[in-house]
Amino acid sequence: MSMKRREFLNTMGKATFALAGSSALFNLLQGCSSNQNRKWNIVFILSDDQGWNQVSYHGSQFYETPNIDRIAAEGMQFTDAYSAAPICSPTRASLMTGKYPARLHLTDYIPGSPYPYAKVTTPQQIPCLPLEEITLAELLKQNGYITGHFGKWHLSTDYHYQPGRMFDPGSQGFDVVLTNAKPDETADPEKDAHHVAEITEHSLRFIEENKDKPFFCYVAHHVPHRPIMEHPDLIAKYQAKPGSDLPINNPIIGAMIERMDRGIGEILNKLDELNLTEKTIFVFVSDNGGLEQLQSQAPLRMGKATIYDGGLRVPLTVRWPGVIQPGSKCTTPVISADFFPTLLEVAGIRQSIENVDGESLVPLLKETGNLKRDAIYFHYPHYHHLGHKPAGAIREGDYKLIEWYEPTLWGEENQISLFNVREDVGETKDLANEMPELAARLREKLHQWRSSVGAQEMTKNPNYDPEKADWRFLERKE
Repeated sequence: MSMKRREFLNTMGKATFALAGSSALFNLLQGCSSNQNRKWNIVFILSDDQGWNQVSYHGSQFYETPNIDRIAAEGMQFTDAYSAAPICSPTRASLMTGKYPARLHLTDYIPGSPYPYAKVTTPQQIPCLPLEEITLAELLKQNGYITGHFGKWHLSTDYHYQPGRMFDPGSQGFDVVLTNAKPDETADPEKDAHHVAEITEHSLRFIEENKDKPFFCYVAHHVPHRPIMEHPDLIAKYQAKPGSDLPINNPIIGAMIERMDRGIGEILNKLDELNLTEKTIFVFVSDNGGLEQLQSQAPLRMGKATIYDGGLRVPLTVRWPGVIQPGSKCTTPVISADFFPTLLEVAGIRQSIENVDGESLVPLLKETGNLKRDAIYFHYPHYHHLGHKPAGAIREGDYKLIEWYEPTLWGEENQISLFNVREDVGETKDLANEMPELAARLREKLHQWRSSVGAQEMTKNPNYDPEKADWRFLERKE
């Protein structure tokens, strides 16, 4: 039986945790002699809806991301990094807990949309990250870290954040908190509509004020999530660039990402200024793929809210001075739930929490070994207002199988798709009929995983109405 959060925190204390073997000792020895026992600082940058092709280190000649590129050049690039879900709240829950969204029963954005007349039923997911879950921030705080959250949370019941309110970051392990929400369509783009400057300023102040103690600085930007808007002068710069009219480029998104990248550069410079660079692990990642309706995610297929790689594969790069070989690349598939055990090991903390699905990436970062697991999994039992249908997936090695829940439950054709995503990154050639044995094995493995984590399954909807199937809510009665 898993231990409840309050029981865990109240009874275990610091004595529960120990240095995670020789790897933690190695980490500690990386610091200067006058600071040998200091733990690694952690700066974690999370962008919102930033696609795999929206960083220049992945080959874009349109988007300008010199500071993100600096992290990649001085650290490790992950070519096959995945978010745990194609939308934001489940991914954020996975990185805070190390658990698959399916295990948490938090598989859609909060609050989600029920689609009561669709062909299959949408599960009743939990409305927020439960307090019973033990978060990354809580464990770091329990072990001497000062913890700061700046920007988007989206794990509470709504966006009406208040200091001290349950389910907001302050109740989930964060000492210093700035929470804000995306702007509405009427916001003034010349007045920091997406809070990039505000988030950056608070992050810089947090680092400055806590430079003499280990810190976890979680920087969660709203960029480049809709509504897309930026200063007209910066947009004009991208409109004038070659290729601005191509489907894979969007001048407004380019301006938004550049603004965020400048803020990331300010944080990198602050670490340099305070002589903290060599004592800080720095992570940059997106919460899910980009929105296809705003920009093509090519070479990946489709985008946000889909189970194709355009919705799941994201840019990820990690800098760990003295540990990671600068400019290295890793092609092993990894997932957002891996950040939880990874950062705990980096901090020298051994956790004893049951049902953690993520696996520490430290062997990959150090290039000393591989991961133990042989597959990663996805479960999105929801309809999305962009028209995308519920599905699940498994990636094992080079192959990815998708199961489409509507045809599966209704006994229709085309229930599964199978792709070699190493050779066919755009998921254009369905191999399910060519490789039936592999498809059947992966499908059964996907089913066994769903059962093992207690995933909420969909069923045929007795209220299915073809004329109302795309209605997001119950019909109002006069």
